[in-house]
Amino acid sequence: MQEIKLLTDEQMRSYVVNGFISVKTELPAEFHAGIFQRTDDIFRKEGNPGNNLLPRLPEIRMVFQDPNVVGALTGLLGANYYMHPHRHCHANPPGSTGQRMHMDGWNRRHHHTRWAMAFYYPQPTPISLGPTGVVPGSHYNNTFDADANEELPLCGDAGDVTIVHYDLWHRAMPNSCDGPRYMMKFLFTRMQEPDAPSWRHVANGAPAHDGWKHSNDRTLLWNHLWDWHRGRPSANGLNASVADVARELDDEHENTALNAAYRLAGIGTPAIPTLSNFLDDESESVRRNAAYGLSAIGAPAVPGLVERLGHDAAQAVQILADIGGGAEEAVPRLVDALEHEDLEVRRWSAEALGNIALAEPAVVSGLKEQMKDGDGDVRRTAALALAKLGPAAESAVPELSDGLSDANRYARGNAAEALRRIGTPAALNALIPALTTARWCPDTTPESTF
Repeated sequence: MQEIKLLTDEQMRSYVVNGFISVKTELPAEFHAGIFQRTDDIFRKEGNPGNNLLPRLPEIRMVFQDPNVVGALTGLLGANYYMHPHRHCHANPPGSTGQRMHMDGWNRRHHHTRWAMAFYYPQPTPISLGPTGVVPGSHYNNTFDADANEELPLCGDAGDVTIVHYDLWHRAMPNSCDGPRYMMKFLFTRMQEPDAPSWRHVANGAPAHDGWKHSNDRTLLWNHLWDWHRGRPSANGLNASVADVARELDDEHENTALNAAYRLAGIGTPAIPTLSNFLDDESESVRRNAAYGLSAIGAPAVPGLVERLGHDAAQAVQILADIGGGAEEAVPRLVDALEHEDLEVRRWSAEALGNIALAEPAVVSGLKEQMKDGDGDVRRTAALALAKLGPAAESAVPELSDGLSDANRYARGNAAEALRRIGTPAALNALIPALTTARWCPDTTPESTF
């Protein structure tokens, strides 16, 4: 494999600000032309292959083995990232009027980059062909204002790949051409919390706040995300009145309120009681912004959130999951919450434990039991958490083996990934027969069945 082309500090700063990064593959033009033609044939004769996109067109794997693409994914998600089993080919037909601006259905409403999507275009994509339109910086927003947000079309050459934060607002733009536009969307997830920069970071270079090309009220937010990606506690230090800043947390303008959340986080520990009180506000947006502030404060906010598990578990587990590695103190209570009557609490508890990745026997035992949960989303999240634990989840091989026949397709996929990462003979002996029966011939079509 060619040497990975890691992102630069400038590219990472651009991602933190805008929520996406575009790279060009080193594959030849005829490779992408072939992918486009085969995709067009499949759509005309068979329809959309959906999650079977990769087995139907296995050559696409070469796109995600390209050194520029691997380097970009590594920079954003760490070297241990996982290609999730969900993928889809988005066809924009000729004469389409485009889509409405939206977030995808699994939106996290969290700012840390644990999920990302990669958009691959096998054909040149001018604006007339209906490229994907994105709104730079919109992954920080939970509402969309068409008058205040400027859409950027992802025009480019065949072989371009754009990696976006999962929550970035986007849409298919109108296609005024005579032919279709194809875009292959693949989903990726972080499998390990950042503990050091995973890009070409200049350790002694200019601090982040000296490197932003834009200067506005999101500087504290950007600084926090920059430090998080570097595996460091937030260096924001703000000397301000908690009461004065808190007045803006319920501002009708989302950006003003969001800025207030990160200003309170910059104040640090003294702001925790105020932010915690706002978690009980009648406004959903105020509650969410308070959660952003507590998540950015990190470990000092954990004791209060652990206490909150007793009366508002649904909100507390989400914040603890977003804090991730800094929430280790909450692990015993999160294990207990795996049995909560509320399925959302059970699911977010599993996600929190996967992010914290403390491989204690009680954690593995609790996640093993969740593999038998009655809700498919809980089971797929538990399987992903076990995959993040890797070899430490060895005792879960029987439950993960059963998960290979789960009714939920993503629970099956995550169970397979967990077994692969555990990697023991028992895990592989369970995995290989399942993969053998799941093997799918890329040449089998309705016109050629054998």
